[in-house]
Amino acid sequence: MLLTATAFILGFSEFNIIGVLNDISLEFQVSVSSVGYLVTIFALVYAISTPIFTTLIGQHRLLRVLLGLMSIFTLGNLLTVFAPSYTILTLSRIIIALVSGVAISITMTFALKLAPKERRAWLIAWVYSGFSIAAVLGMPIGTWVSEHWGWRISFLVITLLSLILLAMLAVYLPNQLRQSQEQEVGLGSQLVIFKDWRILLGVLIVIFNFTGIYIIYTYLRPIFVTGMDIPTALITPLFMAYGFMTLGSNQFSGRLAAHSGLTKMPRIYGILTIALACLPLGLHLTWLGLTIIFIMGFSMYLINSPIQLHFLGITEQDYPQSMVLAASLHSIFCNVGIATGSAIGGLLVAHGGLVSVGPGGATFIIITLGLTLILNWLNQHWQGKTNP
Repeated sequence: MLLTATAFILGFSEFNIIGVLNDISLEFQVSVSSVGYLVTIFALVYAISTPIFTTLIGQHRLLRVLLGLMSIFTLGNLLTVFAPSYTILTLSRIIIALVSGVAISITMTFALKLAPKERRAWLIAWVYSGFSIAAVLGMPIGTWVSEHWGWRISFLVITLLSLILLAMLAVYLPNQLRQSQEQEVGLGSQLVIFKDWRILLGVLIVIFNFTGIYIIYTYLRPIFVTGMDIPTALITPLFMAYGFMTLGSNQFSGRLAAHSGLTKMPRIYGILTIALACLPLGLHLTWLGLTIIFIMGFSMYLINSPIQLHFLGITEQDYPQSMVLAASLHSIFCNVGIATGSAIGGLLVAHGGLVSVGPGGATFIIITLGLTLILNWLNQHWQGKTNP
């Protein structure tokens, strides 16, 4: 459960910005779309830094590295609390992003090393569920705290929780765990996995999936408040309800992974495409808009466990020297999608208003559907070659 708690804290800090966009916008006198770019910057730094820093771990004790990263993470959130300007706030988000990707990669490595192979799908789903729990509890709590005591106090809560987690990690996680010798290779040697079309298509699916989702998700609070005209008092319960949908998404993702989940994703993406395309109508019919948002919440993380096991299965068999990178592929390219989606969402909101984000997200999801169909065909073709 400590691994899930680590993912929760990392997710709480990442998602809390989304819940307090309007409050930060008011304090620093910048537009909501500009504050939304904090999500873009965070995700971009996360995606670029993670593979580089991961290869520097070498044979250092994983717990020692994780404790160091979480200490920097804690200090970064403390800087957010006391940021005197929007520039310093942005700097604090960069610091947090620099360590968050490596921290979740090490957390995933602990999960892979501590769990038997037949339990991987279950444990991976629970680690990812930490992010959903952050959406269920963290972001609504952060939003509620922000409404009553200010957005800075919400990040102070994150800082205090991080200190508690640091102490628990130091006491309860194994101290001697290191990467195996075959993992001690440079970045160049690990990048050979990108010559495999099965890996490349999987990466593109992750990118386009989260691009489509985050075009909308980044501006969820403005959609609720401005687009649907929902009272402010209901925003925290709605975020919590959305979080429960994403928690169910992660848990069901683990079940999908255990039963050829990638083959079932095209039908899910078809439903999601239709739903997001109808979001402009949902801005005028609140019941329809909420239904669409909750469909998005349940669909949001269904790809996580199936695609992670897809990456790990191929790498274990054909590219064992690239296991460290394979373990972090999902988190790296998920954040490429988040950065792209939040940036595109900002452009759409600035030039087309909130009505444009639904069709924009649907466009990327239908591309994801096509990529998934191609990957499923390629996997079937590959199995036919290896098992004549």
